[in-house]
Amino acid sequence: MLLAVDSGNTNTVFAVYDGDDCRGVWRCGTNPRRTADEYAVWLIDLMALEGLDREVVTDAIVSSVVPEGNFNLTTLCKRYFKCDPMFIGEDDCDLGIEALIDRPDQVGADRLVNTVAVHGRYEGALIVVDFGTATTFDVVDEDGNYRGGVICPGINLSLDALYMAAAQLPRVDIRATTSIIGKATVPAMQSGIFWGYIGMIEGLVERIRGEFGAKMTVVATGGLAPLFAEATNVIDHVYPDMTLRGLVEVHKRNRR
Repeated sequence: MLLAVDSGNTNTVFAVYDGDDCRGVWRCGTNPRRTADEYAVWLIDLMALEGLDREVVTDAIVSSVVPEGNFNLTTLCKRYFKCDPMFIGEDDCDLGIEALIDRPDQVGADRLVNTVAVHGRYEGALIVVDFGTATTFDVVDEDGNYRGGVICPGINLSLDALYMAAAQLPRVDIRATTSIIGKATVPAMQSGIFWGYIGMIEGLVERIRGEFGAKMTVVATGGLAPLFAEATNVIDHVYPDMTLRGLVEVHKRNRR
């Protein structure tokens, strides 16, 4: 079985796949100082709850945007799962796509993996909207190549900045308000955050389509994707496990 690891800025997600069948998904807060031993105690116990022994893992693949944590993830795979992990972005990892931009080496591993996953599921030119620590818009051409994108502050970062910079504004949760005009501080903040992001999504999608000059399908991923997809018609599909599925596809390609 395959251990797929998506190490992001906020969370690190581990999943075990038996072919295309996902047998379990677990996440923890990303901490580059977390040791391989700490990962192992946590992960092996969670796998056991799903009836999975660590010996079922024969291969591992990692997408990481936190280089400081890669050594501990490598040690985890070697010491406890007896395999050498494949890392997205290394020379021996064939993605089957190209990054047709000025600095291909600067593209985040997760964005490349998302490109592989979304091209494998949807046809034509695509826009991937990923609601993570940052909200990113990635352009994938009809041949499946990465053509660039847009990086914006994530919605939680925006909330934190608002709370920290304004003494009289409280922390609020993210929700779709029924009215744009807030009648009190909290609903006004919630409206500004939620509908402000809807406006950003709709505006950027329109501008990307205009600049790219093609009909483009919009696919959203990330924890908040379903919430935003319900509030706008510009998001055509929600693909929750896009990055993990992309890791599975990359592993298949390299196994062949």
